[in-house]
Amino acid sequence: MTLAGENFVGDFSAAKLLAGESYEARRQLILDASGRFLNSHLERIRQMSTEGASGTAVVQELTIIFDQLNDILFQVVSADLDPDAVANCALFALGGYGRREMNPKSDLDLMFFFAAPGPEAIKVISDRMLYLLWDLNLDVGYSVRSSKDCIEQSQDATVRTALLDVRFLTGNADLYDSFDNIVGKYVLNHDSQSFIKYKINENQERQKKYGSSVYLLEPNLKEGEGGLRDLHAALWIARVKFKASSLQQLVVKGVISEMQATDYRTALDYLWRIRNHLHFLGQRKSDQITFELQQQIAEHFGYRDGREGSAVEQFMQDYYQHAAHVEHLSSNMIVRAVQIDQPQKKVLGFLQRRKLEDGFHVGHGELGCSDEHIFDRAPALLMKAFELSQKHNVELSLRLKMLIRKKLPLINDKVRRSRSLNESFMKILRHPKRVAETLREMHHLYFLNAFIPEFKNIFCKVQFDFYHIYTVDIHSLFAVEEMEKLWAGEYADSQPLLTHVADNVEKKELLLLSILFHDIGKGSGKDHSNQGAAMIPTIARRLGLNREDSSRLQFLVQHHLQMTYISQRRDLHDMKLISQFAELMGMSENLRMLYLLTFADLKAVGPDVWSEWKGQLLQELYEKTFDVLEKKDFYQEMRSEKVRNRKRNIRRALSGEYPDSRINKAIQSLNTRYLLSYRSEEIIPHLRLAMERRDNPLAMRVEHNKDADYTEVILATIDFPGLFSLITGVMAGHSINILGAQIHTRKTGTVLDVLQVNSPIGGIVDNPDKWKRVETDLANAIEGRIYVEDIVEKCQEPSYLKDAREKPQRPNKVEFDNEVSDRYTVLDIFANDEVGLLYKITRTLNELGLYIAVAKISTKVDQAADVFYVSDIFGQKISDPEKVEEIRRTMLEQLNS
Repeated sequence: MTLAGENFVGDFSAAKLLAGESYEARRQLILDASGRFLNSHLERIRQMSTEGASGTAVVQELTIIFDQLNDILFQVVSADLDPDAVANCALFALGGYGRREMNPKSDLDLMFFFAAPGPEAIKVISDRMLYLLWDLNLDVGYSVRSSKDCIEQSQDATVRTALLDVRFLTGNADLYDSFDNIVGKYVLNHDSQSFIKYKINENQERQKKYGSSVYLLEPNLKEGEGGLRDLHAALWIARVKFKASSLQQLVVKGVISEMQATDYRTALDYLWRIRNHLHFLGQRKSDQITFELQQQIAEHFGYRDGREGSAVEQFMQDYYQHAAHVEHLSSNMIVRAVQIDQPQKKVLGFLQRRKLEDGFHVGHGELGCSDEHIFDRAPALLMKAFELSQKHNVELSLRLKMLIRKKLPLINDKVRRSRSLNESFMKILRHPKRVAETLREMHHLYFLNAFIPEFKNIFCKVQFDFYHIYTVDIHSLFAVEEMEKLWAGEYADSQPLLTHVADNVEKKELLLLSILFHDIGKGSGKDHSNQGAAMIPTIARRLGLNREDSSRLQFLVQHHLQMTYISQRRDLHDMKLISQFAELMGMSENLRMLYLLTFADLKAVGPDVWSEWKGQLLQELYEKTFDVLEKKDFYQEMRSEKVRNRKRNIRRALSGEYPDSRINKAIQSLNTRYLLSYRSEEIIPHLRLAMERRDNPLAMRVEHNKDADYTEVILATIDFPGLFSLITGVMAGHSINILGAQIHTRKTGTVLDVLQVNSPIGGIVDNPDKWKRVETDLANAIEGRIYVEDIVEKCQEPSYLKDAREKPQRPNKVEFDNEVSDRYTVLDIFANDEVGLLYKITRTLNELGLYIAVAKISTKVDQAADVFYVSDIFGQKISDPEKVEEIRRTMLEQLNS
């Protein structure tokens, strides 16, 4: 290594740093010069990266400057030591540094190596160098070892792995030759099988820790599946198996081809380029592509918003496809290393095999095939492999997996329409177990893309928000798994109705196809429900479905969002809405399947998306629609009879508690909508609460629905403009989330408000003292003794709920619907969530002179989606275009302020 003065910046040459004074006198000079050298070159390399240099070019440049730094530091810190002792010392690089893979914030892994009589000198050298490197704010991993130490410590697989990547830096080069001859050979040859087994197990544990899916929302570039460590592990295993010192030597030995080696290097380059930029962006080392950094990386790499999606969605889709390729590339290398190639093991394996049909066999808990050409003769047997794996409850052997991937080009349109292939596929879907697991294996081996070309459109497809945790394809596969859990009885206790409905579905395979394909239109632009539905006839013909099944599958894909939308965003007490939805469903089997599809879809979005409250709303919509479909012409007559029965039940229950005249007056104050919305056992306590209020400003009752994880609050008070806004402000001030509200104004000028609420982390609000404070504040606010604005201003999001991650800001929107309800205008308001948002919205509606009858509140992690059924002060819909525009403009001004 040249020690030319230009290696350091400014007037500091190697000669000056080595000049006569003691080391302590020169230390600050060395440190200052090193700092300038490092900062200057790091800035130069940062500029290289910014201007689009390859990942490989940047890591090579970084490696070179750290090599130069360590070279000259080794010499200047050892200049005043005994030359004979120093001659028995050397400095080696390990780990990523040893592989010449330095990223901007990579650890500097060093080994201070010595031979007798070097121990004392190496101790001084290592102490001096390490303190200099630490003072330069570098992360340094280090060890001080002799050859004997290395061999002893290599019994630890982590140390042995590091010793595979040792590289000479500076000092006595003869020591490295000796090290390589003794230690290098030892780590490549000693007990190879145990080391390989350990690394494979370590690989599996790492993937469990960092996410055993390539398709996580915020993937770890280094440790996650499809990341750098997959490539490293594959190379370590292959090198030990085939006694190779490098990737290129694997090519020389014929283990991999030159093309595969190029593929490996290209994969590294892609990941390095992202990692370099990630490190330059952050103040500290991080290998997670966090949500807020994804946008910056996409922009840096030149992605632009377009028809294919936003820039960040395109970037992440490319990343996931690359990660999937890395996983396959590394798996292939590992397969070559672990395959059984000893003759005696082949004989033993043959004796333990169990023959199956079509040339397949089971042995050692794996499915294999004896003849690699069976797929050339009969490509439909590719599907048979998955069918037999599922049927016999065994994994595909690694060799068979690689063979399936190799033979994918055989699947053309003729093969896709093959009767035998589609019969095998339907058997897989009808099987009681391992359906989702088998479909995931098909996806993993790219077979699903080849078999269903339309599925390729959603392969690794990203939706850039906090709501969708997984890519579209993986979400669809997880949804199938949720359906499988329902059939297996895993939700029998928590979801008895859904379990019962699932058990009574006529064609389970058709339901699973609808779940698998429900989002297939997301790869074709906006309106994915209709886009996906348009693809179904073609897919159904290839699968050999009859006309009825094809039509139902298309129906389910087209309407898969309807139940979620209606249950969460519309008034389920509006019988016109229920009747219209029942008309859309047409028959009970469509409703059953759509109910199950909606459940599976919501459960598979992410861990915090499904809630028992949403489940209850879905169930209510299902049950009401089912009643309409089953009872049809008798339904209206039954509604009238329900009203009469409920009035009789109320009179009977309250008789003796209150005078008859008061009971009659209370019943007469209730409208038909209210009487149909609640059962008698719910209405009776409502009326008791209202009659017990007397002259008090407020009567309040709190009930907890532990099964559905929410608290219901019933409020009886005097009706006045802005009442609901006042209630939302007080609830916000006490950190209580409103999920829904039904506002029932009685003919007596009083109001019964029924609210469903939960805590900031979900679940019931069961603190009695809190509810006493809420009741006091509500009463004081109603009487004007306190200002709600003061309560709202004091409220803050609890610190344990704050998410430091930057969330994507979506435009605020206000939409109007005058068709869905006969009595009310429906406002859909979409806004970036914030503390006190609901109070801001309801206060604005009050200032606009609007009366709120129903409110449904929903937050999709990064955006609130609130719905209000409103009328003007005369109880009429908002139909005047100028008034509609005024409401929209005013609301957006408030939301954007």
